[in-house]
Amino acid sequence: MNIKLDEFKKYIKMKKVAVLGIGVSNTPLIIYLAKMGVDITAFDRADELKLQQVIEKLKGYDVKYSLGEKYLENLNGFDVVFRTPGMRPDLPELVKEKDRGAVITSEMEVFMDLCPAKIFAVTGSDGKTTTTTLIYTMLKEQGYKCWLGGNIGFPLLSSIDEVADDDKVVLELSSFQLQTMRKSPDVAVITNVSPNHLDVHKSIDEYIDAKKNIFKYQKDTDRIVLNHDNETTRSFSNEAKGKVVLFSRLENLQEGAFCKEGKLVYRNANGETELVDADEIIIPGRHNIENYLAAIAVVIDYVEPAAIRKVANTFKGVEHRNEPVRELNGVKFYNDSIGTSPSRTIASLNAFAQKVILIAGGYDKKIPYDVMGEVLAEKVKCLVLMGKTGPKIEAALKKEIERTGRGKDTAVVYCSSLEEAVESAYRAAVSGDIIIMSPLT
Repeated sequence: MNIKLDEFKKYIKMKKVAVLGIGVSNTPLIIYLAKMGVDITAFDRADELKLQQVIEKLKGYDVKYSLGEKYLENLNGFDVVFRTPGMRPDLPELVKEKDRGAVITSEMEVFMDLCPAKIFAVTGSDGKTTTTTLIYTMLKEQGYKCWLGGNIGFPLLSSIDEVADDDKVVLELSSFQLQTMRKSPDVAVITNVSPNHLDVHKSIDEYIDAKKNIFKYQKDTDRIVLNHDNETTRSFSNEAKGKVVLFSRLENLQEGAFCKEGKLVYRNANGETELVDADEIIIPGRHNIENYLAAIAVVIDYVEPAAIRKVANTFKGVEHRNEPVRELNGVKFYNDSIGTSPSRTIASLNAFAQKVILIAGGYDKKIPYDVMGEVLAEKVKCLVLMGKTGPKIEAALKKEIERTGRGKDTAVVYCSSLEEAVESAYRAAVSGDIIIMSPLT
């Protein structure tokens, strides 16, 4: 019996509840609360016409709505407010409700507080989706009943009644979800940290502080897995309360997961275990070696080497991550639409031995692009750009041309839509070429 869950249900039934955002993550939450008879109002900036399908799905439940551009004007007098990920917690309307006495929380915060099972959670600027999926897949291969949630999978609070003590829960957590988190998972992972989402976070320091919440509230019996090769994540070792376990693609470690003579190994006080040959991993790229090492450092106490090896031999990657889409007249198309930062797009480009045609650009997250110059010059034969960040990406290439002379033969094309970009990329291609869409947004 989940005593905390029973207490939560008794508590929430007596409260006036607001759910901000009627999207994928909050619709199941609204239904879950409505089924309990909670007095609930759903808020969204979109109007009723745009939300027609969602409202139809909620038909039959006793839900009130506050919609449209001024939707937050009605946020007044609530006991509990569920904030959607990406909504800043210091919005004046939220601060006013909090000062009045409301509890400001989120679906994920409540789930983590109520979850009876061991929680494995992953964050990072890049690689978190693949690493999360690898951990989930390895645990499932070992035979555990697993739940996948957070940024991927299904909103788990609506399924909390079904989660048992001996299950395993694997979460991908963004900086937005972590920013107000006051509970850390049993096993935490930070894949790496580089500037990202600075269109929402006020500074890189705020972004990093949000990431730290994944281990800030751990106990000494918990575990934090950190990337030794990333200077920022390595520095977190000094602040960790749980047991620190490192992984490294570049160095042999006294303890942790690392590469040694082409093999992925794990070393602890009991010795060294060879787990899988790097050549057995069927998804390409050095970055995926790092993702496997992170996953190994997490599951090593729960999963047998045979299960880790089987996943390496069979796991084909996550959707939209350098995903083969089709081949047309000898031209191969890859969807890397999860590529939302310069470092991730660099890793995706480095996964290919030849020069490629890159479709990139979109809205501006206020992050630096100069770091891309070298790989653009080395790996891209034609750069197809869109959106506000297009000129910034081109500027990174131009700086590299001025600095080294490399990349001056790279063609640059600007387009006003994704459809136009794909057509332009295909016109620039010949048989044998590779086209990658990695938008950096």
